[in-house]
This record gives sequence, C-alpha cells and structure tokens, in this order.
Amino acid sequence: MDTIDYSQHSDDYRRIEKAIQFIEANFQSQPTLDQIAESVFLSKYHFDRLFKRWAGISPIQFMQFMTLDYSKQKLAESRSLLDTSFDAGLSGPGRLHDLFVTFEGMTPGEYKKQGAGLEISHGFTDSPFGDCLIATTERGICHLGFVKEDSRSDVLNQLFETWPGASFKENPKPVSTIVRRIFEKDQTKNMRPFNLHLKGTNFQINVWKALLSIPEGWVVSYQDIASYIGRPKAIRAVANAIAINPVAFLIPCHRVIAKSGKIHQYRWGATRKKALFGWEAARSA
Repeated sequence: MDTIDYSQHSDDYRRIEKAIQFIEANFQSQPTLDQIAESVFLSKYHFDRLFKRWAGISPIQFMQFMTLDYSKQKLAESRSLLDTSFDAGLSGPGRLHDLFVTFEGMTPGEYKKQGAGLEISHGFTDSPFGDCLIATTERGICHLGFVKEDSRSDVLNQLFETWPGASFKENPKPVSTIVRRIFEKDQTKNMRPFNLHLKGTNFQINVWKALLSIPEGWVVSYQDIASYIGRPKAIRAVANAIAINPVAFLIPCHRVIAKSGKIHQYRWGATRKKALFGWEAARSA
C-alpha cells in the first residue's frame, strides 16, 4: 500500500478547518456547497475531491456528522454500550480501533522532581489534523499536541510547562514514524503498543485511563466519565483533567462532549475537535 502523504493531508486540513468555521458562522442561512467551497477559494469540484481525499467521504456526508442531532444520537447510543466498554477498558489496556495504548504515571517522588534529570526528545510533523508536536522520553510518548493558529511556540510552551525540570532535545526524525503508526490503519496490524509516560495526579491519571475505554466513533459526556471513575459529583474536576490531557488522540479526550450534545472545549481548538469527531464518524460508519 502507498504511504500516505501527511504534508498533503495537513494542507487539506487547514482548508477544511476554515470551511467548518464558515459553516458555523453561517449556520442559520444553511450555506450551499458552492458557498462553502468558495469560502476556501476552491470550486465545488475541487472542494469535494479534497474532502474525499482527507475524510474518505463527501462534504455533505461529513456535515451530517457534525449536526447537533447526530451528536445527541451518538451520545445516547454510546451510553447504552458504556458498561461493557468501561468495565473492559478499566481492567486492561485501552483499545483505540486497532491501537493498544498503555501508560505509566510518575511516582510521587518523580512528580515532585517535575522532570528533573529527564531528557525529552521532541519534533514537529504533519498529521491529518495539521502540524503537531510529539515528545518522547525513554519510557514512552509524553506529549502530543496540535498547533493552533500556526503558533508553534504555544504548543512548545505547553510541553515545557508540563516538564519544567527536564532537559529538551529537538529531534524531528522519529516523529513522522510515530504519526504514521497512529493514523494509518494498515500500520496498526501486529505492532507493539503505544507506551505513554505521563505526569499527573492520581485523579488525572484515573480520568485519562477512563478515556482510553471510549472506542472510535463513540462519544460520552463529562458526567459519564465522572460516574465511571466513581466520582459522580466531581464533574468539574473531571472536565479540568480532560482539558489538560497531554497526549491528543491517543488519549481520546475529543470523544467527550457536553451532555447537550454540543461539541466544544478542546485544548487544541473547538474546530479541530469537530473535525476529529466527523473524521472518526466517517471511519466508523
């Protein structure tokens, strides 16, 4: 199978992100496909081709996945299947379509050191959702963040602030391989798990572990996560832990939405969260 050109996918995503923003800004007038394509300076034909290359489906199909009615429906369907998923996920490694994710939190002593003595390698690369930063320690991936509004410094600062005592080394060569392992389905067969090395409190770690149990194409509410970690009244604390998830996509915080069905509040941009939601819905359809 041909290798996917992620620089092309990253460029496609930038236009798709602008198209989603245009649709949201003009939702009341229900813009036509011609108008949406024109907003990103493409013909309807080229816009349709770009969308199918990126998402595998047409823009019209994709927009159906992004309606409030669809997200509410998926929330209801997912909740009816949650018991089995969470029971399985919390007792073993998280399953993300064909990916297995395992992680270890820092010991209390390591947490207190704030990464002192740790060497972190990092680099930027293209992905299906734009430019992203990946960072690793010898024990696993410790950060995956998407670049917002072409500001690499913001996502780099997120990494530095999480590990203030660590030493950092720029090494972009391995990160493209990691992205390919994450996003190419054919790369996921017969491969080793993704190991994550995370810095967080016990509560945060428990929340992030719960997120690993949400399969691709499903969504849950913040209340659902609070209930399944045995803290049903700690909804705000759960939301705060989700908001600072350090590893995008592999820890799928984008699959948690408001109880109303609204898709918003994402560390790397609400529009990107909607794009992730629609992209996974298309892959799971």
